[in-house]
Amino acid sequence: MANKVAIVGIGQTYHKSNRPDVNMPEMVGEAVRAALEDADMNIKDIEATFHANMETFEGIYMPDHIMAAEMGGFGKPGLKVATGGTSGGSAVCEGFYMVASGLQDVVMVVGYEKQDCGDTTAAITAALVPSWSKGAATGAIGEFAKQALSYMETSGAKEEHAAMVRLKADKGACRNPYAHLKLGLTSIDQVLESGYLVWPLRFLDFCPQSCGACVLILASEEKAKKITKKPVWLADVEVVHQEPFRAGTFGDPTGTETYTQHVACENIYKRNGITNVRRDIDLAEIYEPSNWEEMNLYEHFHFCEKGEGWKLIEKGVTEMDGEFPVNPSGGVIATNPIGATPIIRVAEAALQIRGDAGEHQATRDVKTALASALGGPNWTTLALLKREM
Repeated sequence: MANKVAIVGIGQTYHKSNRPDVNMPEMVGEAVRAALEDADMNIKDIEATFHANMETFEGIYMPDHIMAAEMGGFGKPGLKVATGGTSGGSAVCEGFYMVASGLQDVVMVVGYEKQDCGDTTAAITAALVPSWSKGAATGAIGEFAKQALSYMETSGAKEEHAAMVRLKADKGACRNPYAHLKLGLTSIDQVLESGYLVWPLRFLDFCPQSCGACVLILASEEKAKKITKKPVWLADVEVVHQEPFRAGTFGDPTGTETYTQHVACENIYKRNGITNVRRDIDLAEIYEPSNWEEMNLYEHFHFCEKGEGWKLIEKGVTEMDGEFPVNPSGGVIATNPIGATPIIRVAEAALQIRGDAGEHQATRDVKTALASALGGPNWTTLALLKREM
């Protein structure tokens, strides 16, 4: 590639279920200003903007058109990305491509969702074409309940293991000032006492609907070295999308997921010489809408062998102070402003590499991290981050 690409600025809002105090552009502006302050830059230094949002969730058509003032986008190239739940991850990829290609030197990637404006669940349920997607039209809760049941049957995991994941997430969220849900859980019994949404998926097993925004500023190597002493390098990105009606996968709640995530990680690992994930990568921020999905993803991303994801959480391997920390920020299960959620994964991984994650900083020295996004019919995007290139 023409340019190496670095993350030089990171900003996000304090995420909540409702933000009646601001409209959507004002909320986005909070994260934009935080990222500019983090990079010690002016909005005039930004050459292009890339933004991610699921507009059907708020019912606001093409919201990027009202963001020009808050993002300093007047007269500059820009692109809105909408690829389902991977939208923020796809926007990071677009920003990466533009800087890596040499077309721009400094770009801003913005993700946001203000879910108190609309009805996200209704939008997800009604978004599919019944003639070929009726089986998936139960919404996210129904699909992840099927995934949880499938994982129980194939791996031998128990509800107690899912509760351990939820407890781990809450510990991280309570230490993360930006996280939405901070429940102060002290035992897995508190998770197991929460009611079922759809068996075996419990109320505390699933992610919230959050309002918030996250912003990254990406720069070429030449610019990055002038902007910050602690650049975090975007070493590589990968995108694998697949429709749910692809022959041989529709109707299998894990088939599409296995396909996209396996292909994505195998591609990025091969390109970067990663042969032992837990040796060659120090930490992961993965997109887990449920605690059951997190254990599933351990296996799909080769953090462990198939059927052994629950053993990692049982042994404490993925805790903040464990051998291989996963989602020390609290993850998606604590904070989920959907358009911003994948960007938060990259932002949190970058903060860990910089050593700037504060109270939720992993205890091990993080030099390399993996960030993922998940969306639509289990589409996947990945970003590999490094301290040194």
